[in-house]
This record gives sequence, structure tokens and C-alpha cells, in this order.
Amino acid sequence: MTAEPRPTRPDRLELGEGIRWTGSGIVLVDILAGRLLSAPDDPTAPLHTVAQLPVPLGAVAPLAGHSGTWIAAAGTGICVLHPDGTVDWPARPEDNARTAMRMNDAVADPFGRFWAGSMAYDAEEGAGSLYRLDLDGTVVRVLEGITVPNGPAFTPDGSVMYLADSARGVVRRYPVDPVTADLGTPEEFVTIGEGSPDGMVVDVEGAVWIAVWGTGTVRRHLPDGTLDRTLRLPARQPAGLCLAHDVLHITTARVGLAVPGPDDGALFTVRVAVPGTPTPAARIDLARGAATSGGPARPPDVGASARPAAVGDQA
Repeated sequence: MTAEPRPTRPDRLELGEGIRWTGSGIVLVDILAGRLLSAPDDPTAPLHTVAQLPVPLGAVAPLAGHSGTWIAAAGTGICVLHPDGTVDWPARPEDNARTAMRMNDAVADPFGRFWAGSMAYDAEEGAGSLYRLDLDGTVVRVLEGITVPNGPAFTPDGSVMYLADSARGVVRRYPVDPVTADLGTPEEFVTIGEGSPDGMVVDVEGAVWIAVWGTGTVRRHLPDGTLDRTLRLPARQPAGLCLAHDVLHITTARVGLAVPGPDDGALFTVRVAVPGTPTPAARIDLARGAATSGGPARPPDVGASARPAAVGDQA
């Protein structure tokens, strides 16, 4: 480690999350504001708004073969953001849930499938699910009974998925079938006693970096779960992580803080010893999927200003 994490950009986000290195650049979201942002190469330059939705935007993955197009976990489902600003919806699985729901963290796996978690606005116990958008465009509910799903994060070969249930303080590890994407029997990877596990990223050695919300720390755990190192930030709510080569990028949040500090909500960077790999692109056959007609994203029934009311407003 050559330095402590530090912010260099002027931006302070309400709920910075879903940060990804695509191989050509860094993108991230301000979830409750519905903003997709990109980070210019100049580390001191402000973030650039790529898209603005009237619904919460959890995370995105680039769509392979379609420059400027993104698969996104947003609102009550999974959508496609086109460069011209139109939006298609392969599915809104949480539209008719008994409690007000929104999508949270999401990522594409190395095979091109898109995995996305959902949660209740009030973080109701066990209301969340994990969904998978398959290569043929179909959407499958993979897991249910989750409270606040974060991650998922995959090993570079796609054989293992890590998923945090932040409200319960646990990160679980699942074997993944490379052909069917079925999940095997989970095992507990780590349990966080203070704070909550949030965004994660796996480096080329298979170690897992975990943002620990509420503690101002980011921790690297070895593949056997052993704590290897801890980074400390001057921001209380680290939320999202990505590795761009050997630079760890860390999003933080101001939401829920009565008196935010000067660096709460900042984007931090730090050089680390072990690099990462680019976030995979989604490889979804949209022509075969069940996307609804294009057009502007529809506002959520509960209003875009709704906030989660538990787990310290965590996403």
C-alpha cells in the first residue's frame, strides 16, 4: 500500500454506489438521485452525468456489442438505457410487491449474465430478492428472503459468487454452475460485527475487498475469509468498490447523516498491491427477451424521494 485513500474530485454524492471499471473507464451511480455518472481520466475533474432517471438507479453493466448502452438495475426492475435516452424494461418483478420495493446493487458475471438485488424502501426484514437476467433475456428470481442485498461479486473465472445481506451483517459464498448459472449450497464467508458489509470486489488473487458501511473502513479478506488488511477513510459510510488495474476506487454516502463531514459522499482512490480485472459486460440477447416498449423511465409509485429507513439508510 503506497498511501491512504483520499478524495480528489469535488463531488459529494448522496448515496454513491455501483462503481465499476469497464476496462475503458469508471462509471458509478448516485442511487436515490437516479444518476449514472462517469469519472473523467483527470482525477481532479468533476464527475460527468451520463443518464438521469426518475427512479432509483442501483448499478449498471455495459451491453456488449452496443456502444453507449447499459443494462441497469433501476426502479422496480431491470432496464436497458439507450444512448438516445430511451429506456426498455425486460422486467419489473417488484412492481406488484406487497411493500414498496426498489432495486439495489447489481453486476454482470464473467459469462455475461446480469445479477441484481432488490430491497424494500424501509428495509423490511426478508423482503428482498436476487434476480438474474439470463443470456436469452429471461429474468429469474434466484434467491429470496434477503433484507438488503449487496454485491454480488464474482471471482474472475465466474465459479464463485459473493453476496452480502447487509442488514444481517453476513457475506455468503455460492458456487456457480458455469453452464446453468445455478447456485450451489452457500457457506458463510465472513460476518461483520460492527457496521454492515456493502459493496465488494474480487481481485486477481481471489481476495475480496468489502466496504463496511458505518465504520469508515474497507477490508480485504483472503479466500478463506481471513482478514488481510484494513483501510481507513475520513468518511463514515463507504458503499461501493472497484479495482481499475491496481487502483481501488471507493464510493461513500452522505444520506442519513445529521451532520455530514467534508469527505462524506466523496469518491476515494488508493493504490493497492494486487490488481483487479474489468467488470464484465452483459451479453444479453435483447431480441429474444421480453422487453416492454421503449420510452422514458416511469417514476416509482412511492416517489423518487423515498428513502430506506433502516440499516442507517444503507443501500
